[in-house]
Amino acid sequence: MWLAVATITAIALTAGLLLSYANSRLPAKADELVDRVNGLLPQTQCGQCGFPGCRPYAVAIAAGKANINLCPPGGDDTIRRLASLLGRDVMELEDAANTDMVNSVAVIDESVCIGCMHCRNACPVDAIIGAQHLMHTVIASECTGCELCLPPCPVDCISLEIVR
Repeated sequence: MWLAVATITAIALTAGLLLSYANSRLPAKADELVDRVNGLLPQTQCGQCGFPGCRPYAVAIAAGKANINLCPPGGDDTIRRLASLLGRDVMELEDAANTDMVNSVAVIDESVCIGCMHCRNACPVDAIIGAQHLMHTVIASECTGCELCLPPCPVDCISLEIVR
């Protein structure tokens, strides 16, 4: 009887050790890698990277189809974290197409604002504050310059200003 228990215990222990070893040596599933990359992105869904949101960008990064330096809201910190996770070289932020966006913030002309809240609802980072039918304003330190607040504004009271 004790021989049977010892045999089953030895088989279970061996199987557990083999599974543990395989788990540490085999690459992570693609979905797990995408989830980890996506977790490092700022989740602004602004599209400045050229993808419709952070998750599609994460899929492209994980597949090796996109560089890790295309996210202006994430900046250098995100690039460093992505490089560390993926074992890639740290790159400078790609700014050829988005130079103005990287250094711009939305500004609301408060004398024209009607408080419709369309801009506030469109802002992916909640950088616009204000109440219904009252003036709105932008928290400059939170604004990524993504321009998503511009199209929904019915009175065109929002502009982007370059920050130096």
